[in-house]
Amino acid sequence: MPSAQKFLYNHPFDSTGLEDDKLKEECGVFGVIGTREAANFVALGLHALQHRGQEAGGIVSYDSEAGFNSARRMGYVRDNFTSEKIMGSLPGAIAIGHVRYSTSGSKGPTAIRDVQPFFGEFSRGGAAIAHNGNLTNADAIRTELIERGSIFQSSSDSECIIHLMARSIQKTIPERMEDALRRVEGAFSIVAMTGDKLLGVRDPLGVRPLVLGKLSDGWVLSSETCALDIIGADFIREIDPGEMVVISSDGVSSHFPFKPMKSRFCVFEHIYFSRPDSILGGRSVYETREAIGRELARESPVNADLVCPVPDSGTPAAIGYSLQSGIPYAMGIIRNQYTGRTFIEPSEQIRNIGVRLKLNVNRPLIKGKRVILVDDSVVRGTTSKKIKDMILDAGAAEVHFRIASPPTAWPCFYGVDTPQREKLLAATMSEEEMQKHLGIDSLKFISLNGLYRALGEPSGRNSNAPQYCDACFTGDYPIIPSDQISKGFALKAAQ
Repeated sequence: MPSAQKFLYNHPFDSTGLEDDKLKEECGVFGVIGTREAANFVALGLHALQHRGQEAGGIVSYDSEAGFNSARRMGYVRDNFTSEKIMGSLPGAIAIGHVRYSTSGSKGPTAIRDVQPFFGEFSRGGAAIAHNGNLTNADAIRTELIERGSIFQSSSDSECIIHLMARSIQKTIPERMEDALRRVEGAFSIVAMTGDKLLGVRDPLGVRPLVLGKLSDGWVLSSETCALDIIGADFIREIDPGEMVVISSDGVSSHFPFKPMKSRFCVFEHIYFSRPDSILGGRSVYETREAIGRELARESPVNADLVCPVPDSGTPAAIGYSLQSGIPYAMGIIRNQYTGRTFIEPSEQIRNIGVRLKLNVNRPLIKGKRVILVDDSVVRGTTSKKIKDMILDAGAAEVHFRIASPPTAWPCFYGVDTPQREKLLAATMSEEEMQKHLGIDSLKFISLNGLYRALGEPSGRNSNAPQYCDACFTGDYPIIPSDQISKGFALKAAQ
């Protein structure tokens, strides 16, 4: 692997505080095999997955003459993986890539060492891996490996997999990966590569998404179907929970190396993380979010004049709420799409402008109206208060919040950057207390059963066998977060 290069830290600066009040979108992975200039297709795929991680991105490719080649950069895909110089340094018919929002590991300028994909040279050849998720026993494994002589180059939990593969006595890279993944706990959707194979693996619970696509004579693995669309690949199927696929010139082979378990797919992928033009579980994400809005309107009606989304993630649910309630839908808040990066230094004056840099109220539309604001979630509540103030400043008569998810009261340990529990508004306040804290006329969240009904489960949530991972709402963790418990985290007491 080429030696690390000097770089400038160019992580997009968000001076609004808006994104700090959202759960961060874990990571995205993408891989291509069997086509010329595979890295170019990977760059396009990562661009489509940019919503899953905006801190950094990386691509590894393999060419029979040049061997393994890597480029890792801080910042957006569009700013780093479009030049002929960079893309020309990534030759070959096989490549994988990763976009990152750090849920473990370092942040800031030193975080370049944590940018994936990670690469390892083993006794039977090299391999690179890109991981979406989070290992819940990484601290314990890391300590064990260091005590046995391993030298880590990053602070990422994902590097543990590389070291476990290196210590495996199995012969082939797929077998070494199986061996390594049997040692870890947590959520993982992995895209990996050798010089002639592309691998995809999901953890036994299938917490994070991973799909298989076909591109002419080649194959594609991706976190979401929307990234297949951008390169003209056909969606074949989802990788099943606990499945490993190995793709080579011989085609696709499928293996199930883990003990079978009932799927617990992350329910927040449906609510917020995935792009609305993706397909999850055979269903359009957009249609699911619209159904959530309809269910929310049935559960929590209110007399009002307008239904307005908090853009952009609240839009499909707001449309559903409007269609079900008969209250007109309106773009009462307009989002400025060009403030992800700014040339303005983060002075105190700019910080005080806050959320207005990204969101602005459509004043003539709002004045004198009773407004229902539909958002995907409330985390800390700081942005909700700012938006409420903006709506009232514009002359709204009433402000009602309707939230397209149950109250987020527990942190996620499976690949989502969540505040500590005491910083989650719903962990310390009831719904009524939150309403008073936000200073709004009413506040209602969709119920847990209502969410499940919107997802196609007519009877709601089966408490004995939940169909999804909903730990952020319930505290019901399907994978014990052993590292966090060792640091003092207290699980929800048994009822």
